[in-house]
Amino acid sequence: MQQKRPAIRWFCRAGQLALAGVMAGVLMPAVGYAQAPPRSGPQSVPFESRDLPRPHAKLSEIPKDKVHGLDFLFGALKVAPDEDSARHVEAKILALWSRTSSDTTALLMQRAKVATQARRLDVAIKLLDAVLKLHPDYIEGWSQRATLYYMQNDYRRSLEDIEQVLIREPRHFGALAGLGMIMKELGDDRRALDAFRKALAIDPHLANVQELVKTLTEKVEGRDI
Repeated sequence: MQQKRPAIRWFCRAGQLALAGVMAGVLMPAVGYAQAPPRSGPQSVPFESRDLPRPHAKLSEIPKDKVHGLDFLFGALKVAPDEDSARHVEAKILALWSRTSSDTTALLMQRAKVATQARRLDVAIKLLDAVLKLHPDYIEGWSQRATLYYMQNDYRRSLEDIEQVLIREPRHFGALAGLGMIMKELGDDRRALDAFRKALAIDPHLANVQELVKTLTEKVEGRDI
């Protein structure tokens, strides 16, 4: 159980800035997710051994100013001199992902946050369902719902939502880390390692991911002679 709690905090930060933060030591601390309900163990989930989804040009029409801002921030993230600087840049990226011009979306997201803090996960998911019905390209709606499904041990739905996040933003280091965490819990160490490496290529300061990559590399590929 102690080994899974960091994973929960990890995945929560992969969601949005308001609700959580990229996973224990990877993203900002999650609001109370460390005390998430007990998990009954990995759920068997069929998951095709294919490359991560590629973005479709028509799926996500992000304003150019936001795209340019993200491009700059991702560049800054790669060259951040230390962990504190990286955390600062991560927060700015998460803030951009969370930004919405819809008052309705913002209100629903806030209510989902409150419901999650109250451990009313089913209510929070229904609110996020409404968000995604109104705004299907809202990345953080998918990301947050993926987190909640993960907390419910519903890996299949969580993976489906992670795929939607990565279709819209392949650089979502939190979603990649979440994918790696689920693959690891399902015993697919090779795919877990692949996802973690992709996350690190985007954000080299994901400390916990660095440790997991080291451990999984030895397990999957063996020690260097």
